[in-house]
Amino acid sequence: VLAALTQDGRALLFLAHNLKADREIVLAAVTQDAKVLQYAAHHLKADREIVLAALTQDGRALLFLAHNLKADREIVLAAVTQDAKVLQYAAHHLKADREIVLAALTQ
Repeated sequence: VLAALTQDGRALLFLAHNLKADREIVLAAVTQDAKVLQYAAHHLKADREIVLAALTQDGRALLFLAHNLKADREIVLAAVTQDAKVLQYAAHHLKADREIVLAALTQ
């Protein structure tokens, strides 16, 4: 399974629920394709290492995060560094954060 996911992270979509809740499997998948974070078990969408692995590849993964992480400064900064448009999905108070806004504008 891990070998397949390192080639095509979208394979996560077709795995059984218990494998979508396996941290090692999900980490391998999002490292290859950040968008598959949406298919991971809910608790893994709040796992900082998994989330940061996804965001460093594609800031749009912010869409699929647990709500509380959309209010996390480090997480949102990583996301807008990759894709400025995702700032709209960040918590309201972070939309006024100077460093985050500048990171989005210079992206």
